[in-house]
Amino acid sequence: MSVVTSGRYTFPSYNLVFFIFLQLGLHSVEGVWPLPQSITSSPERYPLNPQAFYFTYGSQSAAQEGCSVLDEAFKRYFSLIFPDYSSGYGFLRFSVDKPFTVQVSVGRDDCDSYPDEDSSEQYTLSVSAGQASLKAETVWGALRGLETFSQLVYQEDFGSYYVNKTEIKDFPRFQFRGILLDTSRHYLPVQAILKTLDAMAFSKFNVFHWHIVDDPSFPYQSRTFPDLSAKGAFHPMTHIYTQSDVGRVISFARMRGIRVLPEFDSPGHTQSWGKGQSDLLTPCYSGSSPSGTFGPVNPILPSTYKFMATLFKEVSSVFPDSYIHLGGDEVNFSCWKSNPDVRAFMLKMGFGADFTKLEAYYMENIVNITVALNRTSIVWQDVFDYHERIPKDTVLHIWKGLPASYAAELSAITKAGYRVLLAAPWYINHISYGQDWRNYYTVQPLNFSGTEEQKKLVIGGEVCMWGEYVDATNLTPRLWPRASAAAERLWSDEKQTSDVDKAFPRLQDFRCELLRRGIQAEPLFVGHCKHEYQGV
Repeated sequence: MSVVTSGRYTFPSYNLVFFIFLQLGLHSVEGVWPLPQSITSSPERYPLNPQAFYFTYGSQSAAQEGCSVLDEAFKRYFSLIFPDYSSGYGFLRFSVDKPFTVQVSVGRDDCDSYPDEDSSEQYTLSVSAGQASLKAETVWGALRGLETFSQLVYQEDFGSYYVNKTEIKDFPRFQFRGILLDTSRHYLPVQAILKTLDAMAFSKFNVFHWHIVDDPSFPYQSRTFPDLSAKGAFHPMTHIYTQSDVGRVISFARMRGIRVLPEFDSPGHTQSWGKGQSDLLTPCYSGSSPSGTFGPVNPILPSTYKFMATLFKEVSSVFPDSYIHLGGDEVNFSCWKSNPDVRAFMLKMGFGADFTKLEAYYMENIVNITVALNRTSIVWQDVFDYHERIPKDTVLHIWKGLPASYAAELSAITKAGYRVLLAAPWYINHISYGQDWRNYYTVQPLNFSGTEEQKKLVIGGEVCMWGEYVDATNLTPRLWPRASAAAERLWSDEKQTSDVDKAFPRLQDFRCELLRRGIQAEPLFVGHCKHEYQGV
């Protein structure tokens, strides 16, 4: 007897044996989250004994023992699969002469590289008596398969572990599945970021968008411009990310197949920059005199571009990813308008009184800096809306509007031939009473007017957690499991996951799994978990 793709078993009323099987609590796996593209599961099950459970490399695998990404993953997933093992609880019922082996084979040895925009994450997983076979093109695909296997394992009421006979073929629907954290409005300790990366891996997110600096604070400690954090962070010693901290985050993310995408947003959102870098921001005027306040980055000075070129050269040496996010959103023109030198520059350049042209001039220069560093730029949609001339490989990031307006933006941007990321429906720093995860789950990223070629330009989406009201005290419960709803939308087949009510029990099950793994995921609704969060 088998069930295909649905995450929940359906069974005829006359099948008394199977009914008893369920009634005895011997488990029907609620399913993997996010749902694989194809999963066939059976009630046939196999006991697992941690004393006779092994991860091995297939003989034909391009990666073998010594592959840091997989060696570490084997240790990590052993602890996730058998969380009680250290206590010796419930394991002595099986003899050690019945081993279970998870054999992992990859087609490419990319153990020493970083995941990138072209990394394949597809895998196949076959679970049968005494073994599971996991095959993937890359180590990143193998990581996704290990996560899936870990979710297939369950513990019955007497403490014994089992896995059911299963066949899975899986790959992500979208290549870019991101989470944005804002570390400027509130400083997030490194440990909170690492915990988020762990939870991201459990939901198969693969990009950490680090909105590292903004108006309130500049916590990134630059080697080249140490005054930026010394004068611009909330505190120059305790509320900064040292080069070592940044390296730790990047390394931790790599081990989970997660890219780290830094954002240094300008010309707006830069008040904290001006504290440690004189002449960078535009002096605002009140009438004919400076008011003593400052606006966006000053776009008329050659020194601005020299500074930015040096800063981004450092950033591109610290962050290995091929993408850099340059921001470009919400530029307030009032300060530029008040400044006589800026107005004179506008006339000289033939911009008239159109300050969007001045912003375009600035952003085009900044994008050219990153092009020279062999990096691909991501910019917020404002840059496209202002008709700025940017390279065709630039990625546009949609953050504004309700479905009708972001659908129109998707249509316009892809028609112009640009790749696009959708974030607008997943601003989950906003909270409301009730099950708002359902709204995130029912988003249809490709529901806009355009050709199939246009729809291929939508490379993915992103969950944003802006930090005005978020710090380490509430980051995790506010993110999870609500972000996991978007994770399934970005990974799984849309037709198979269109029913929110069918998704609910699987997401409840997954939320309980997150609790057991130490992730303080908030409840979806009334209910309980077998292993409640212990507050440690």
